[in-house]
Amino acid sequence: MPGSKTQGPHGAGLGLRRALMGPLLSMDSNSVDFLELAPENWIGVGGRYGEGLEQLGERFPFIMHGLSLDIGGPDPLDDELLDGVAELMQRFQVPIYSEHLTYCAADGHLYDLLPIPFTDEAVHYVSERIGRVQDRLGMPLVLENASYYAQAHKDLDEAAFISAVVAESGCELLLDVNNVYVNSINHGYDPLTFIDALPLDSVSYLHIAGHYDEADDLKVDTHGTDVIDPVWALLNDTYARLGAVPTLLERDFNFPSLDSLLQEIARIRQAQAACAQQRKALRA
Repeated sequence: MPGSKTQGPHGAGLGLRRALMGPLLSMDSNSVDFLELAPENWIGVGGRYGEGLEQLGERFPFIMHGLSLDIGGPDPLDDELLDGVAELMQRFQVPIYSEHLTYCAADGHLYDLLPIPFTDEAVHYVSERIGRVQDRLGMPLVLENASYYAQAHKDLDEAAFISAVVAESGCELLLDVNNVYVNSINHGYDPLTFIDALPLDSVSYLHIAGHYDEADDLKVDTHGTDVIDPVWALLNDTYARLGAVPTLLERDFNFPSLDSLLQEIARIRQAQAACAQQRKALRA
């Protein structure tokens, strides 16, 4: 699906989790620029959570980040899931639906995001499935570079595989900066060299998150801690390449106070403002 890149929200966003519903409903409307929700957690939801979702949708732009599309798996695509995604997108006028460049099912859900073999055959297989999703939704699918800990067979390196999928399918890229950092430690590569090898003109937005230090050479992508300084530095380096693109703070458990999360949102905004100022100075 060629064409101009999807236009989504600007600024800094936060993941919408049910555990945060109360604090999110009570925060000021300028606290974040957008919210990201996992459609699987909200399709068909009513009651107080459904009412809370409607209230947040009136105050903040939404984008969607799915968990179970299984774009690289052997099972048929889940048409019922895509129908639910389409309904939510229409109801809340959602401009972006992102997912993971992984597989998560084989004769049923595996409840994990697993790496696809980095091969030409996989590029063609995944791209065909992406095309069907894009045709069904009438918009580009946005796919995230995933963290992984054991590599399946590969004929291409990770960046070349991602680039080939983007080129063949016309999908867009969700660049997860923390995943780049985690993979760079676990698999021994330079994170900026990896980022520079990606199709950066296809990046729609960024993710940033915390992770768990299992060992000096093993990091686990948990979204359960604060973002660390090396990841903040990598975010700044990414902005230097892309500009101040929209950035989402992920936090899935071990939730601190809302004030603590908003301090990280403020740090994203500060980095975006500094990037914009630097670019303005270069143009002067």
